[in-house]
Amino acid sequence: VKGIPDPVEYMLDLRVTPPAPKPLQPARFEFVVRDPWKERPVLNFQLVHERLFHMFVVSQDMKFFVHDHPKFEKDGVFSYNLALPQSGMYRILGDFYPDGATPQLIAKTVIVPGKPMPPVELTRDYAGKDAENMRVELVTDPPQPIAHTKTMMFFRVKPAEGLEKLLGAWGHMLAASDDLIDMIHSHPFLADGGPEIQFNMIFPRAHNYRVWVQFQRNGVVNTAHFDVPVRELE
Repeated sequence: VKGIPDPVEYMLDLRVTPPAPKPLQPARFEFVVRDPWKERPVLNFQLVHERLFHMFVVSQDMKFFVHDHPKFEKDGVFSYNLALPQSGMYRILGDFYPDGATPQLIAKTVIVPGKPMPPVELTRDYAGKDAENMRVELVTDPPQPIAHTKTMMFFRVKPAEGLEKLLGAWGHMLAASDDLIDMIHSHPFLADGGPEIQFNMIFPRAHNYRVWVQFQRNGVVNTAHFDVPVRELE
């Protein structure tokens, strides 16, 4: 296709007010996207699944997860109010598409002062999960995912009656490594409104990953997570 620009990474500024938020204290998050040439605020964006900016927040212990959409205000500022639940480190992923550029995924870090969260230790967890109004099950092919190669992830939802698109897609997935270095946002590869929804994933490293999926049924957003160990090819 002609006219596709070369991938260039934009800059994402994040300001948190107050700068050292306390646990459970409401804080204001302000994101500004800047172009990589003159560092000017970007004012025009393409819609990505019905929104200009997708925000994911994951705590270091991986118990806190948010997928939401900051409000676009004047001068290129996206704002969001959020109270983080406890002290420790949080990773925030911004997913956006500057007009005339290519889609961007940029992660930032926020620290809530105080006692750090204990290290997370993930083990394989493919057990079915009961979410808000459905059950979600997972099977992968291959059964043992391998880094740098395609893993097909088959999610089955029960019941499938009433399944609806969520922000223009049959599902959303965020995969995060247990050290929160890798954060990947993706959408189904195959889905038709039926009970089986396929995502394709190439995990970038041999590590343990937590995978959150979101599906909407009868107007209710369901969130479930699974823990997926990824190994090197032997």
